Amino acid sequence: MDSGDLKIEWARQYMPVLGSITEQFKKEQPFKGMTIGMALHVEAKTANLVKTFAAGGAKVFITGCNPLSTQDDVAQALDRVDGVTCYAKRGCTVDEYYEAMDAVLDAQPDITIDDGMDLIHRMHTTRRDALPKIIGGCEETTTGIHRLRSMAEEGKLEFPVIAVNDTPMKRFFDNVHGTGESALTAIMATTNNLIAGKWLVVAGFGYCGRGIARKAAGLGAKVIVTEIDPRRALEAYMEGYHVMPMEKAAEVGDIFITTTGNKDIIREEHIKKLKDGAILSNAGHFNVEIDGVWLTANAEQIVERDGIHSYRINGRTIHLLAEGRLVNLAVPKGMGHPIEVMDLSFALQALGTLYIARHHKELGPGVHAVPDAIDREVASIKLASLGLGIDSLTAEQEQYMCSWDMGT
Repeated sequence: MDSGDLKIEWARQYMPVLGSITEQFKKEQPFKGMTIGMALHVEAKTANLVKTFAAGGAKVFITGCNPLSTQDDVAQALDRVDGVTCYAKRGCTVDEYYEAMDAVLDAQPDITIDDGMDLIHRMHTTRRDALPKIIGGCEETTTGIHRLRSMAEEGKLEFPVIAVNDTPMKRFFDNVHGTGESALTAIMATTNNLIAGKWLVVAGFGYCGRGIARKAAGLGAKVIVTEIDPRRALEAYMEGYHVMPMEKAAEVGDIFITTTGNKDIIREEHIKKLKDGAILSNAGHFNVEIDGVWLTANAEQIVERDGIHSYRINGRTIHLLAEGRLVNLAVPKGMGHPIEVMDLSFALQALGTLYIARHHKELGPGVHAVPDAIDREVASIKLASLGLGIDSLTAEQEQYMCSWDMGT
């Protein structure tokens, strides 16, 4: 085995839920004769999802969903798997990135699996020739779901898409624990900085922001949360975090992590207020949350090291990690979410894709929820793999919960 195969095998050992589904797919061959097109972060956990579809009879064509998140040795190992073609490579240019997307669409997939919606966007704009064969898709991340809902509201989305991101199993584990641990791990491995005692600013208190804030506080950070939603801001305050606008947080923070999925969260007026040595990073999907374009154009770049660009502005040094891209994967030492977390998310992807294959005619164009039964099935398989059991309702309890006239 080369290094890519070893990474894939290492991950496989800690993915019992996906392993169970793989065995099911091997027996049933639900994707025989079908082509699946994918744009995901190409690393070891993803490779096991791809192999699951191939085991189920699919031909799989995959590329990356971020120019810096591919692990080349894994991509090369994946390309050697029967039934799989991988176009992803790390450090590709923008043109190369979209050329690889087009290569996936040239295969005329029946089903797409996206992380960020780039494949679906391309199919609805410059590659409409790929639309007639598509029966549906799945979307992995918050940013992609936001874009898809906008398309659907405007009547522009032309096939059904399962919102894998929006299930409890995805939000509670992938977004909270996965992003929370992996973002901080990547920052620490890249900078060798201590988290304890630092003022750590989390932009956005959604599920990803909650996870980062919780893990950072556990490491001893003094956590500041910035928000636009008064309810989430109040929630952050009640959980013990400092809450303030980014304008004030910019003057205080030592480490910044954006998690909003929106653009220009840290921009010119904030950058000008940053302390000497401030570290900027992004845990959202696209590199639009921190205005790296303005920073590059208006500050002197003084140092470039693995995963860090350092700038001088107004006599102060500012450090930008991973070019403002997804920090847990885009820095050289970024490994992405922990394996056990992605086992759950990719199990949802696998079963969501199976649901599309079997039920696309009933769904119609638009964004659709993962059926609750699938979410519970993934949780049950995981509990069983851990040797854990739970209670079930008695007949009397079920009747009580469904009745309105039993009184107190």
